[in-house]
Amino acid sequence: MTYPRELKEYPQLQEKTYPFRLFFNKTMDTKANQNILFLHWHEHFEIIVMEHGHALFHIDSQPYEVKQGDVLIVPSGGLHVGYSLKDGDVSYVSIVFHSSLFNDWADDPQHEKFVAPYLDNRFQFPVKPSDHEPASSAYYSLLSGILTEYQNKGPAYQLIIKNQLHLLFTLLARTFLPHQQASKPKERLSINRERFKPLLEHLEEHFSDKITIEEAAKSVNLNPYHFCKTFKKLTGRTFVDYVNVCRMDEAERLLLETHLSVTEIAGMVGCDNPNYFTKLYRQYKGLTPSQARK
Repeated sequence: MTYPRELKEYPQLQEKTYPFRLFFNKTMDTKANQNILFLHWHEHFEIIVMEHGHALFHIDSQPYEVKQGDVLIVPSGGLHVGYSLKDGDVSYVSIVFHSSLFNDWADDPQHEKFVAPYLDNRFQFPVKPSDHEPASSAYYSLLSGILTEYQNKGPAYQLIIKNQLHLLFTLLARTFLPHQQASKPKERLSINRERFKPLLEHLEEHFSDKITIEEAAKSVNLNPYHFCKTFKKLTGRTFVDYVNVCRMDEAERLLLETHLSVTEIAGMVGCDNPNYFTKLYRQYKGLTPSQARK
């Protein structure tokens, strides 16, 4: 799995007419608490279909435990990250699509009433719909059909996938929209998300820099206590743990892709003491840097 160097992703989709793509993610021999999806966000919607294993995804500050057959809907712009919960293989499919996929429905009054409010983020589906309404899991057969169409790529498969995604959104809207309209619209869970994005992007790009919790908290106008609580809700890790993961993932890449010495790599990821770097690498990767290179 390649570690992204930028927090914001720009998924390469199929084509402009049908802006969607499926990503088949599989991580072999994972360890408990290992990253299976690195923290990122994008302007697209993402539907995560869990195929095998046991994982925990943090989506806009909330944790969601998933196993085989579970489905998560990541809203447009939502920060999301995933970790394995147990040792073993983990696999899931990400169905990623842009709201413009349904532009040609814009003149349909039923689409505007039921689907459009979710596409423009006036409302959001529950991230794990079946937890709120178990009957909604009956709609997940549409996702199985999408996976089959995408893999077989028969005639007009793009059109079939587009229509099945629209049908899924319509059925979910029929289930959840009446209740959401009846209640007072909630402020989106994006305040902390947007506040923290510049800091997270800085950490992704400058993980070798020294930054204290107090400095990080000040950058988002929070005191250290509330900063630490909010940071863990967003990322699933403490601030120190998150920085160390960024550093060790980059170190792993450098060990495998370059001929730099362990000491040089340690310095490049912000560890001035090679012995401490080796200890830290073993802690996060389960082996020493020299063993990883071999």
